Amino acid sequence: MSTTSFTDAEMHAIREKNSLPRFAFVPLGLFGLYMIDHPWPTEHWTCQAPWIVLTGWIFFCLASVLHETAHHTLSGFKALDTWFGRLLGTVMLVPYSAYREAHIRHHAYLNKPKDFELWPYSDPNASLAFRRFFVWVDLLLAPIGAAIIYGRTYFSRKSPITSPSLRNTIAAEYLFLVFFWATTLFIVARSDEWARFTTMWLLPYTFAASFQAIRKLTEHLGMVSYDPLDGTRTVIGRNWFTKICTYFNFDIFVHGPHHRHPKMPHTKLKHKMQQYHADHPEVSYPTYSRYWEATLAMLPSLWKNPGVGVNCGAPHPELEKQPDLDNFVSDVQTEVLDPAASDDQELRPAA
Repeated sequence: MSTTSFTDAEMHAIREKNSLPRFAFVPLGLFGLYMIDHPWPTEHWTCQAPWIVLTGWIFFCLASVLHETAHHTLSGFKALDTWFGRLLGTVMLVPYSAYREAHIRHHAYLNKPKDFELWPYSDPNASLAFRRFFVWVDLLLAPIGAAIIYGRTYFSRKSPITSPSLRNTIAAEYLFLVFFWATTLFIVARSDEWARFTTMWLLPYTFAASFQAIRKLTEHLGMVSYDPLDGTRTVIGRNWFTKICTYFNFDIFVHGPHHRHPKMPHTKLKHKMQQYHADHPEVSYPTYSRYWEATLAMLPSLWKNPGVGVNCGAPHPELEKQPDLDNFVSDVQTEVLDPAASDDQELRPAA
C-alpha cells in the first residue's frame, strides 16, 4: 500500500495540532440517532426529518475525517490513520485504499484527464450528455455515484493501480466490505428492522453522500486551471455558520491551499491563503467568504457544462506529469508552477 512520507518538521506540525475538539460532532450525531428513533413530540415524519438531515450532516463530517486519514494527517500516526480510515471506508461503502489511490491522483493531476476522483467531469472522452446525466447521479444517488467513481480506480480497464500487492489489499477491503454489509443486512432482515434501518442509517447516509457531492462540485466544477489555487474554489468563512461547518470538516473548505500544500496541517490552511492574498494582491483567486457564494458560482456549470479542465476549455495537457504517486508531494508548487515541469499554458506567479 502507498504511504506518505513526512519530514520531521512536517510530522511535528501534524502532531502539534489539536483536532480532538473537532470530534464534538460525534455526540451530536448520537443524539440525532436517538431522536430519529424516539421522535418527539409525535412519531410523525415531520418530527424525524430534521434529525435525519442533521444526522446526515454529521455523517458528512465523518467523510472529512476519512479524507484526513487518507492523507495520514489526522493523528500523526500512519498505522492508526490507515486502520481508522479502513473502518470509516467500510461503513461508507468505499474501500479505504481505493479512495486513497483515487485521491492521490486527484492531487497529482488536478482537473486533468487522469484525475480519477473528478471523473467523468475531467475525462475528455466523456460526452457532454453523459456528464449532464451523471452529475445528477452524483447529487441525487450519491452513494451509487461514489461507488462508481472510486470503484473505477480499481475495476476500470484503465486502472492506474498496477501493483499486485496494492490490488490484493483493495480486493481484501472490498471482500470485507461485502461481508460486513451482508452480515448487517442479514441481521436487519432477521429482526425485521427495515424501517428503523432506513431512518437511522440509509436516509442519513444518503444525505451525507449528497452533501459530499455538493462540496466536491462546489469546489471543482467549472474550474479550468490546473493550478491548485486557480483550479479550485476556496471558502474562508466570515459568518458563524460557515465557520462552524469549516471547523467540523477539518478546514477542507479552504481547498486551494490544501491542494497546494497537502501535507500541511489543516489548522494552517486559512493563514496560508491569507498569505497568498497579501503577497499577490494583483491576483484574483477564486476565494469566497460564504459557502453559498461558491455554490452559486458553480451552478451555471451544473446546468450547462458539468466539467473541469479540458472539458471547460483548458488546453489539453500533452505531457502528463509523472509524480511519485506513492507519496503526496509536500508542496506541489514546483510541479504546477515551474514551466519546465508543467504542461500548463498559463501560470500564476509563484508565492
